[in-house]
Amino acid sequence: MIEVQNLTKRYGRFKAVDNISFEVGNGQVVGFLGPNGAGKTTTLRMLTGFLPPTSGKATINGFDIFKDSIKARRSIGYMPENVPLYDDVRVREYLRFRAHLKGLRGRDARNHVGEALEMCGLQHMRRRMIKTLSKGYRQRVGLADALINQPPLLVLDEPTNGLDPNQIRSIRKLIKRLGEKHTILVSTHILSEVEMVADHVVIVDSGKIKASDTPENLIHNMRAAGRIELEIQADADVVQSTIERMDNVKKVIPESSEEDWNTFSVLCDSGTDSREKIANMATQHGWPIRTLHRHKSTLEEVFVELTRQD
Repeated sequence: MIEVQNLTKRYGRFKAVDNISFEVGNGQVVGFLGPNGAGKTTTLRMLTGFLPPTSGKATINGFDIFKDSIKARRSIGYMPENVPLYDDVRVREYLRFRAHLKGLRGRDARNHVGEALEMCGLQHMRRRMIKTLSKGYRQRVGLADALINQPPLLVLDEPTNGLDPNQIRSIRKLIKRLGEKHTILVSTHILSEVEMVADHVVIVDSGKIKASDTPENLIHNMRAAGRIELEIQADADVVQSTIERMDNVKKVIPESSEEDWNTFSVLCDSGTDSREKIANMATQHGWPIRTLHRHKSTLEEVFVELTRQD
């Protein structure tokens, strides 16, 4: 659906996007991640025809975004970070207007608007003035607009920006449902959302791609240490020195103390699990354990590891 080859965007001497290449297959939901200023929005604007690149090539649904710009854009439903809406019209009127701009007329326009309203949960809001809508429903109107012409590709830039937890959960469910019929490229800062909806992740930083894989593979292959949470009833200094002598243990960090119970974070080599050794050691010394929990790595930790500056 999307093929990007050596795409670059310069502003004078500054490279906002630096020679990136990636692919998005049909039917995939792809998370496009990066810190502020990483080049995410610039890349999306080039793919959707809003910005010309300095060099490189990209195709959408088989159409070159520069040589066949109109055909490529007809394959895209784009929802920008800040959805531009007309406040003084009703939801259905606005979507009909947008349908006309996209070349739909008569029965086709009415049918497409009705389907978009239903898909985005806006049927009961269709007669409401846009200025009376909450932030969450305004986002839904922007998403319905992107869906009007039923494009094979949806490009969503920060679709949950400014929403409360309940609204975020609602938009997440909607994206998962849309992913059954559309290819979706979604840019967001909320990594837990990406972990729940995306089957592939592209991480960019300083205009370059740092990683491109499934969330599961990225988490499995991350280089950071594994972490075990230990709550034990014993002398803190003795426990720390004893565990630090174990194989595969990198560091033992005291966290807190409550009466006779001490809590530690035990950092281990990636891909290892020292819980059994710690449990056997505690049994040999007669030290009661209240917590022995292996912390599972998250996509957020992968993101931080790949983009941190230190």
